[in-house]
Amino acid sequence: MASPGRIELDKLSVEQLKGLKEQTDLEVNLLQDSLTKIRTAITRLENASAALQDLSLRPHGKKMLVPLTASLYVPGSLDDAEKVLVDVGTGYFIEKTMDQGKEYCERKINLLKSNFDELLEVATKKKAIADEMDLLLRTKLRQASPGPSS
Repeated sequence: MASPGRIELDKLSVEQLKGLKEQTDLEVNLLQDSLTKIRTAITRLENASAALQDLSLRPHGKKMLVPLTASLYVPGSLDDAEKVLVDVGTGYFIEKTMDQGKEYCERKINLLKSNFDELLEVATKKKAIADEMDLLLRTKLRQASPGPSS
């Protein structure tokens, strides 16, 4: 007996199975896209954490290039390496000490990695379901098509 809420795939028509497969494939693609975005965010935070580490080792008054955008840098000098501005999203920045900034990055990295692992598990299960539907759909289509004449 099937559990409540579970669809018995082998009892679906070819059209119903095709529609469900398309929907599941779409969900798998969205999950994969989310995994890619999380991976990108983790990389950005790891780079920020490494930059904070590098910044903390530089002496007061050190000349450097300061990024204004991804491709525009201006010359500057290090005034106070103990205070940093942390981008907390939606255009908000919070001043923190260097240690607090590093801790913030590590906390966010750990949270994103945890989310990534959970999402990966869901995506893997959805992919397995989509593969099962694909196999069943092919089988049903083979059975529905007339065989070669003898």
